[in-house]
Amino acid sequence: MSQSVRSVERALDILLCFTREEPTRSLTQIAESVHMSKTTVHRLLTTLENKRFITRDKTTSLYRLGLRFIEMASIVLQDVDLHRWALPYLQRLSEQSGETVDLSILDGSHVIYLEVIESSRRVKLAAAVGQRLPAFFTASGKAMLAYLPQEQVRKIIAENVSAYPDSTSLSIEDMMADLKATAARGYAIAEQEYEKDINAVAAPIFDVDNNPVASIAIVGPSFRLTKDRLPELGESIRQMTQVISKEVGLLALSAIVTKTRTLSISR
Repeated sequence: MSQSVRSVERALDILLCFTREEPTRSLTQIAESVHMSKTTVHRLLTTLENKRFITRDKTTSLYRLGLRFIEMASIVLQDVDLHRWALPYLQRLSEQSGETVDLSILDGSHVIYLEVIESSRRVKLAAAVGQRLPAFFTASGKAMLAYLPQEQVRKIIAENVSAYPDSTSLSIEDMMADLKATAARGYAIAEQEYEKDINAVAAPIFDVDNNPVASIAIVGPSFRLTKDRLPELGESIRQMTQVISKEVGLLALSAIVTKTRTLSISR
């Protein structure tokens, strides 16, 4: 085995030692987990940190997985065709709720819609596939923002408020509190926040590392999607996205493993 391939394997072992139960680890803990010297681990961590696969807390010196994985997850999801896997669920949810259902991903400080299943009712609302809307002012966006690092979220909120100053009267701290409540219940609610008389509820789809990579939303006129009805619909979406997360997450993991093996063989 060549030295370059061995280095790839060691770097992957370091990344794989982080788990939901132990999302942060010290240099000593990592070295003990992967059975390498601290010197070797530190060298590999430095490289991974430079490439944003690993981040280190300057106060505690603890390491955690970096934001690069969120970017990589969206690429992998394109490979496994998220549209195709999610479409039957979107159609079922639209039939059950009688409302428009959409699938979106985060694109910078906005959400972009990948799939839209329109309601069969006469009065209906639907975003266009490819349309971009400010993330915080949509249920779709809030569903994903609620599970992202605070530093990233604050930056996105600041950009949204700067671009759409008339869309909210809330303070940044109020917005962060809204996202905290969203994470606690597992779904986001937007009541006439971006457009008058339009309500929506959404829940995120997670990858294998529990990062939000997409969201599914039900949207409709506020006289049908009433305040009392939103929690019931939110729970339905949350349960559905849990199932999708497991299915798509396994496919994404399989794609990553296949690509990694191909890379190792080619080297």
